[in-house]
Amino acid sequence: MIIVISGASSGFGAMAARALARAGHTVYAGVRDTAGRNAPAVADARAFATEHGVDLRTVELDVADQTSVDTAVARIVDEAGRLDVVVHNAGHMVLGPTEAFTPEQLASVYDTNVVSTQRLNRAALPHLRAQGHGLVLWVGSTSTRGGTPPHLAPYFAAKAGMDALAVSYAAELARFGIDTSIVVPGAFTSGTNHFAHAGHAADDAVAAAYEERYGGLMDQVGTRLAELAPADADPEEVARAIVRVVDTPAGARPFRVHVDPADDGAEVVNAVGDRVRTEFYRRIGLDDLLHARPLA
Repeated sequence: MIIVISGASSGFGAMAARALARAGHTVYAGVRDTAGRNAPAVADARAFATEHGVDLRTVELDVADQTSVDTAVARIVDEAGRLDVVVHNAGHMVLGPTEAFTPEQLASVYDTNVVSTQRLNRAALPHLRAQGHGLVLWVGSTSTRGGTPPHLAPYFAAKAGMDALAVSYAAELARFGIDTSIVVPGAFTSGTNHFAHAGHAADDAVAAAYEERYGGLMDQVGTRLAELAPADADPEEVARAIVRVVDTPAGARPFRVHVDPADDGAEVVNAVGDRVRTEFYRRIGLDDLLHARPLA
């Protein structure tokens, strides 16, 4: 299959790109600023492809720029002749008391984690709809339904927005033969750069006021999250889960897959929400929207 992954310079995106390539797919790892700060990631991907004899390519893809997204998708379709799978992985975490983030910062977090998926969908979905089959795979977060420790609210809210968008898109794409799957990772405190590269609140005065009452809270959250996860928690399992979803026959792919070694409760809550969604669609006679049927 021909696959594009956003935010694939590091973390889950880079892991998934390599795993999918090793599984025999042609993978375009979407990376922004390929000639600048992410040039090492591009070199690493090229070296991996050569070493393992796989078809892993990089493509300039800035999810904040519609022109960049459109150009990337056009290049993929031109080179490969089609596009089968879109993986929404791009995201950015921020840490700090919610009040201390400016509205502009909040909007930026939403843009990266939510609005960016709309840019990529608008570029890619016309191709998937025209061919009558495909998969849109969303990399979500257990924070949308499970344990939600404080000082991560802008990120949690954005991931919840992305999840809601994915659920709505699923029904709207089903009659075009396009599958939807949501892979839901838990908190992996090691093996990824989410916490290391996290942004911080801009209003230092407000942040300082919270620090007086909540001093050391983020260190405590990080420590406790690490304690919840088993010692052998492996973020590569997220990549393996993505490969399993992609390799499942069209029309039979799972709607949601959790990879949560800390078991923060999201799987329980999502099971209820997804069951209610299924029952509601059946009650109103739209149960055909619950599963895509490939048209070609």
